[in-house]
Amino acid sequence: MLTPHGQVLIAHARTVVGDVDLLKAQARRLAGGLEPELSIVVEVMFPMATLTAAVTAFHGAFPLTPLRLYVEALGAVIQPVVDGRCALAISGELAFVPAQFSKEPLLQVPLVQVTSPRHPLASYGRPIPTRELAKHIQLVLTDRSTLSKGKEFGVLSPRTWRLADLGAKHAFLRAGLGWGGMPADLVESDLKRGTLVKIVAADAPPKGFVLPMHAVYRTESPPGIAARWFIDRLKQEPEAATSPTPHRRRNSKARQRI
Repeated sequence: MLTPHGQVLIAHARTVVGDVDLLKAQARRLAGGLEPELSIVVEVMFPMATLTAAVTAFHGAFPLTPLRLYVEALGAVIQPVVDGRCALAISGELAFVPAQFSKEPLLQVPLVQVTSPRHPLASYGRPIPTRELAKHIQLVLTDRSTLSKGKEFGVLSPRTWRLADLGAKHAFLRAGLGWGGMPADLVESDLKRGTLVKIVAADAPPKGFVLPMHAVYRTESPPGIAARWFIDRLKQEPEAATSPTPHRRRNSKARQRI
């Protein structure tokens, strides 16, 4: 019969044995091609619920593989892969992907045009023509790379404020400082509470604006074991594209999106 001290030592020994087995398994995976670290840059519009679910599952599947994750917008999503700082990008702007890159479709993020209920456009009451939208400030997401230079998505007004932080754009919209596009999931609660209202541009696509998301990587450096697992995991949850989105960062150069 073990003494209390012996029972404690047995518990510690079992933990040590388990850790050793985990390290041995990790060593075998590294020898088989597992990346020592997974570095990913994610489009700021990507739904946070989908990302969080994938990261949680990744931690369970690869507990000893460090994850390095960045959040960027537009061309700045691709830049870290171009520079070699990240192995994988989750990008929303295929037009900015260099020819030597490969891409795989993941999901589509629905976008909606919104403004404060105090804004003049909130009471327009019908699809708003571009000439009317052009009279008001449009809050536009920007990035700090040169890869998206000259590219615009959904910019309908010549009067724009450029913001590289989606959280700031969200706050400015609620404050009535302008109108603009946001991921539908991020403003769902605002629309329910009435802190934001949806507006419809007369020239909008019949099914509204959507932002396709793709996994992007260098063709010459295809995903390793961890990156391939992560891409496939994201593909399993396209329905989660309507849940909250990640924290956003500031920027300097004006690359445009609604």
